[in-house]
Amino acid sequence: MSTEVTNESGFAVDESEFAALSRFVLDEMRVHPQAELSILFATSEAMAELHERWMDEPGPTDVLSFPMDELRPGRDGEPSEQGVLGDVVLCPEVAVAQARAAGHSTEEELLLLTVHGILHVLGYDLAEPEEEKELFALQRRLLLTFLASR
Repeated sequence: MSTEVTNESGFAVDESEFAALSRFVLDEMRVHPQAELSILFATSEAMAELHERWMDEPGPTDVLSFPMDELRPGRDGEPSEQGVLGDVVLCPEVAVAQARAAGHSTEEELLLLTVHGILHVLGYDLAEPEEEKELFALQRRLLLTFLASR
């Protein structure tokens, strides 16, 4: 599994922690071991530009996902196809405020947003209430399992 983590945000993050999280999530979702994923930590200015360009919404957001090869999770005993998953872009500045509001650390918020972004790259959506419920339950299980294993 190839995960490239790049920090252009100016915010201190442990890039190896986010690479480990992404490997864990992709393994749990039975994604092909040769699949590629990029995680980028961006400034609020860069995130605002992406948010407006791709979502037609003003201002920065917490996380954006850009799927490439539309890979989906594998099934029992059968990994997904090989390919490029895509990009997950995170904005630490937005995560700081969200973490404060949620009562946990910024790192925990960024870890949560990373799992959320990866699930979006894998095709999980929030369009329907049932899809939203499934995504948030899976996101919670994956993050809690990862945190318990460290």
